Amino acid sequence: MMFLRTNQLNIMLILSGICGALALLVLITRSIPPKRRRALMAIELTAMLLLVFDRYAYIYRGNISQTGWWMVRVSNFMVFFLELTLLFSFNLYLIDLYINEGGLEKVPRRLRAVEVLYVLGVILLTVSQFTGLYYVFDETNHYERAPGYLLCYLIPLVMLILQATVIIRHYKRLRPGLRTPLVLFTIVPIVATAFQAFHYGVSLTNITVVGTAALLYIFALIDLNETVANADQIEIRMLKEEQKNMHILLEQTAEALAGAIDAKDRYTHGHSTRVAEYSRKIAQLSGKSTEECDEIYFAALLHDVGKIGIADKIINKEGKLTSAEYNEIKKHPVIGSQILSRITRSPYLSVGANFHHERYDGKGYPMGLKGDDIPEIARIIAVADAYDAMTSKRSYREPKPQQEVREEIVKGMETQFDPNFAGLMLHLIDRDPDYQMKEREDLTELGGTIEMRFEEYRSTITTGIMVNERPTTIVLNSKRDEDYPYSDCVPTIILFDALDARVHEDDEKKQKEMKYLEYAVIRFNGETICEEARKLETHVTVHDADDIDYESEEKHGIQYTVNAVKWKDHLRLRIDNVYQSLEVILALPDAVRFTYIALTGEHCEISNVKIQKAEKEIDEKEIPRIAEEISYINVPAGDIPNVQVDGWRSAASQGMPVRDNMQIRFHTMSLPTARLIWHCPYVSIYSSKNGQVKGPGFLEYVLVRLDGENWESDANAENKIVVNRTDDFDGWENWKEQNKQGMDCTVSIRRRGNTVTVTTENGGISIKSTTKINKETRDIYAALTGDQCAITNIRYQ
Repeated sequence: MMFLRTNQLNIMLILSGICGALALLVLITRSIPPKRRRALMAIELTAMLLLVFDRYAYIYRGNISQTGWWMVRVSNFMVFFLELTLLFSFNLYLIDLYINEGGLEKVPRRLRAVEVLYVLGVILLTVSQFTGLYYVFDETNHYERAPGYLLCYLIPLVMLILQATVIIRHYKRLRPGLRTPLVLFTIVPIVATAFQAFHYGVSLTNITVVGTAALLYIFALIDLNETVANADQIEIRMLKEEQKNMHILLEQTAEALAGAIDAKDRYTHGHSTRVAEYSRKIAQLSGKSTEECDEIYFAALLHDVGKIGIADKIINKEGKLTSAEYNEIKKHPVIGSQILSRITRSPYLSVGANFHHERYDGKGYPMGLKGDDIPEIARIIAVADAYDAMTSKRSYREPKPQQEVREEIVKGMETQFDPNFAGLMLHLIDRDPDYQMKEREDLTELGGTIEMRFEEYRSTITTGIMVNERPTTIVLNSKRDEDYPYSDCVPTIILFDALDARVHEDDEKKQKEMKYLEYAVIRFNGETICEEARKLETHVTVHDADDIDYESEEKHGIQYTVNAVKWKDHLRLRIDNVYQSLEVILALPDAVRFTYIALTGEHCEISNVKIQKAEKEIDEKEIPRIAEEISYINVPAGDIPNVQVDGWRSAASQGMPVRDNMQIRFHTMSLPTARLIWHCPYVSIYSSKNGQVKGPGFLEYVLVRLDGENWESDANAENKIVVNRTDDFDGWENWKEQNKQGMDCTVSIRRRGNTVTVTTENGGISIKSTTKINKETRDIYAALTGDQCAITNIRYQ
């Protein structure tokens, strides 16, 4: 209590400032219903003024000057008046909530009684100014309680009790995020009022009322954000975790504002949150402190706040924007900076909003800054923002494939993006082989549906689900159309590959753009069509079901269990139901391309779709081989066997002990399916107990990629990598073509104790990597790996 008496003026000043800031946020938050917004605005402004006048009452107490005489009287009157007005404003907020959110048809009588008490309280307060009913002032200008002072506490107390009874009675009508602050607003001040009645000179009631008033808006923003974001459970759990470790007020306000911003554009659902997460990951990889990572997260979360000032018809326009519309959109960084610059204690927020569209080459906007002149926080957000824009759905296109996004990031290094932060983004992409870092929709696989009706064959086709070494199980129920015979009413699986995981049938341009290839069609009744697969074998096992009328059961629906798994260039598909089991073995064109399952059918309806992915990979022997493995390394080997790398580091050469002045020579050729810059060899420097990549005790110290894009692969080493483009470099397209045609490479390795230096030059890309291993290591090895390349005639000395 002594602490409160000593510091209450400072506490009042801080809380009044917070309420003023929240009132400003209420003003610009257009997503809150108008009546509720007006009530919240009244609550926050009244709370701010209440503490301002209460503070003046204490400051001028005992001041016998004419100014002091007036200030004490005016301030005390306003304190009592604003206390009543704050409760009245809260009453308006309750009425709006219970009518529009709680589903009440009419206003509860007790809330109407609160309105009557408010009028009565104002009348008595006015009367007391002339009669001294509540309080009087002595000759030294000090406030003194009058005999009727308890009445001035009783009316607000009764108002709070009436409101509390309404909240308790209709507690379950509101969402948890709305009811919690309502309970706090009524219960906490009641306790404080009872306490203050016996402790003169402490404004405990006013402080607690204002504190809980601030919570009202904060929790309202949380609820708004959850509503706008469709109450995604993952985001809710993440928000709760962040609430324990971050500045609660800033976080909750920022999350809510981000949700309101994204709500303006139906194609940017969750955009701000994803950009914030990507930005934080980039910041963490760059070695930023926890505090710096949090600042970058919040700045990214609010980077698009300026879109509040852009017309909805432009933001939600179908198709691409006109030049005039684009110029209007380009104003949002400046608008965002103006809004966030008012938060003076967090200047980094306005920096992120103002400069996140600047380009590293100086061709961005709004100021055309270049290189390191662009604030670091904006350079990070620019990479994350561009990545999410490419991996999210837009009105004029679907999300771009991950490999295409990666190549765009590579091409943008040193032009659009800071090369350091772009490199970190590439590392995040490389650590995400299942392409989880993108806009996620509910049940995105199989088109995001758990129910679907098929009319004509292939008239409707779901989005694909990837098949790999971890078995995928799909359970579904299929019911046929009774107007058609059973043979025409079955689901069908399409096995294919496409960059966007979608089936493209008649659009040749789209097929070429998306590298579409259809392997086979499998009908659930056992019929198959082999398209681009090399070979297909089918095995059908009929179950003992003589006592079941197949067509009768089909009318009520049949449950199917589909299990699909792939190993290199072979795929196994099993379709089971109570009547038969179908097993299909497919020899794919190669081991490089992806394989997706899409579901279609004819005159049937599927429902209750469930998808599950196994955690463990299968053994190669589980799929019988029906065709020879596609090989591009059937040529004489050098000192160690040749190696074919079908996918990202899917294979590696034997380990070669690293020694001083060592040279590795080999021939490399990218596979026919290769089309990207990083489809080339890599050199891994590592240690392991058996000398092999991924062997026991494997520690990788550095991965040197011949395209010059490198990453520190392990925290046990300090790496310094220098990449230069020589006069022989003639652009990336020519560099990729050289890899297609095949080229001879030489890698020089020098070891001095625990320092390993790797140098190489290929196609005009000169690389020098110096690695200092932090722990004394006797045996260090080098191995060749890569992505979609064949490495032959490997020799070392």
